[in-house]
Amino acid sequence: MAEISRFVHHHFRHFNSAALVDAADAYVRHLEGGGKMLVTLAGAMSSGELGLSLAEMIRQDKVHAISCTGANLEEDVFNLVAHDHYVRIPNYRELSAADEEALLARHLNRVTDTCIPEEEAIRRIERAILDEWTGADRRGERYFPHEFFYRLLRSGALREHYQIDPKDSWLVAACEKNLPIFVPGWEDSTLGNIFASHVITGDVKNVHTVRTGIEYMVELAAWYQGLCRRHSIGFFQVGGGIAGDFPICVVPMLEQDLHVHDIPRWGYFCQISDSTTSYGSYSGAVPNEKITWGKLAADTPKFIIESDATIVAPLIFACVLGQ
Repeated sequence: MAEISRFVHHHFRHFNSAALVDAADAYVRHLEGGGKMLVTLAGAMSSGELGLSLAEMIRQDKVHAISCTGANLEEDVFNLVAHDHYVRIPNYRELSAADEEALLARHLNRVTDTCIPEEEAIRRIERAILDEWTGADRRGERYFPHEFFYRLLRSGALREHYQIDPKDSWLVAACEKNLPIFVPGWEDSTLGNIFASHVITGDVKNVHTVRTGIEYMVELAAWYQGLCRRHSIGFFQVGGGIAGDFPICVVPMLEQDLHVHDIPRWGYFCQISDSTTSYGSYSGAVPNEKITWGKLAADTPKFIIESDATIVAPLIFACVLGQ
């Protein structure tokens, strides 16, 4: 056992820390048993630079698919090309409304303690990806949001602007592996808004040039069915929201709506969230609630860690990587 794993297994013995160790050990057993793992990314994990640990998980085949929000998809690339222009606000809890207006005037978009620079990040990517959108539009081609990013990264158009080591970008690692990615609700993202603006202005003629969330579910169903008979598929959820809610439903959809017989349920489940158990909150629901929906089985290994994912996920990933 390497240094981080030894530390965690020695000191993390109770409460959320013990759940972290149990979840990490079960993740390892799941992979050692031939299982595959889907990871979901909600919140602002890319702006929180989770790529520092997630990218290596992807490279070492510890992650086999990702479901993420449109924000996490784009913000990993924003950070890739504009990292040096980000502004950290360590005292963000003390900001007044006037302080926030001052950040707006500087074109700094705040995400908790870090600000995304408008021109160097968002507009730089807009100019680059607009070429991909309009080119596909003219050719009558359609791609998913993540496929447009894969095309952009593979083109080399952004390489001169890299401001971090690309090995720390989870999307670069995913692109190199051609990892399946599912991005439900992409419309609810900065680039989703920007795409809509270019449809309105007529720069993009066909609104369907970017493929939709329903099409993502069809792709997810094909991916799950292609693997689940040969491999148990696990579900590692970072945060709550649509990034997790959307993909976990593929199992009951296949079983209850398509009437696929004997479809295996998710073979491992772990959620890291600061949304504590409450009334009517799906993000705060205990894992057993998912049993009645046909998502998990009674014997599925289940873990919930109520903590900050930017602390917990890197530690679990380190344990899985044997670090």
